[in-house]
Amino acid sequence: MIDAFIEVLKTFPIGLVYVGMGILLLAFARLVQDFVTPYKIQEQLRTHDNVALALSIAGYYLGIIIVFVGAVYQPFTSSVDSNLGFTTEYWEDVIEVLVTTVIGIIILNVARIIVDKLVLYKFSTEKEIVEDHNAGTGAVEAAVYVSVGIVIAGSVAGVGGGPETSFAFLGLGLLTLILYTLFYEFTTSYDVHDEIERDNVAVGVALAGNLIAISIVVFKAVFGDFTTWEEGIAGFLTFAVIGTALLFVVRTLVDLILFPKVSMAQELAVDRNLGLALIETSVLVSASLILYFAI
Repeated sequence: MIDAFIEVLKTFPIGLVYVGMGILLLAFARLVQDFVTPYKIQEQLRTHDNVALALSIAGYYLGIIIVFVGAVYQPFTSSVDSNLGFTTEYWEDVIEVLVTTVIGIIILNVARIIVDKLVLYKFSTEKEIVEDHNAGTGAVEAAVYVSVGIVIAGSVAGVGGGPETSFAFLGLGLLTLILYTLFYEFTTSYDVHDEIERDNVAVGVALAGNLIAISIVVFKAVFGDFTTWEEGIAGFLTFAVIGTALLFVVRTLVDLILFPKVSMAQELAVDRNLGLALIETSVLVSASLILYFAI
């Protein structure tokens, strides 16, 4: 028993290195965001108490850690030797995780700009967050960060392939996110953009929930070891198409079963019912997790 306990303790230094790396990467991510942001983030958060921006930043940091976890999720061959000295293979793994996450941070910032333009294309997200303190827009942008982070994590996790396969499936995953969002807007009876621009937080949270839910389905589609392009593309299309269709069905059934006497569209667009938006979000994310493990 004691020997087993000691063996477990020997693995702690490995984990502590990754904990420290994660903290340093968050600091690096902050510097990158400060560099690409045209306004002063700290001034907005501390002086203006900008909740909308705080939501966006929270999603950004969560997205960074999700990318980091995806990079860490590798079948490492290295270990700590009997004297707790780290092997050469271990440090090679650490460098690989570091480089992958740094690239992921840069991609996350670039992809967020692209997805923003395609998801909330009818107005300026920067104006809504910085000038209007629009919490609905902040929630959507937070979800974009988290969703893109999930897709990046799925693209870089696993073995086989190389940078070209990771970028290919990342592109397919982001395309699926955008197409589902456009489909979501098409299937709602109200104008999602107009409602969010009019500071409707409930509609913003509902869209955010759908983004995170579909990103979990997309994660399933891009995640795993790469063998051949044929198998990879076939697997992606299977999970992406079936998962997306099932998620839409689940969203419809949720409205009918959980809220049979309630018009969800009216509650969100007219009454701005944030409570129901949060419930729908939790159910959709839960359903996407079920789909992840079931298909």
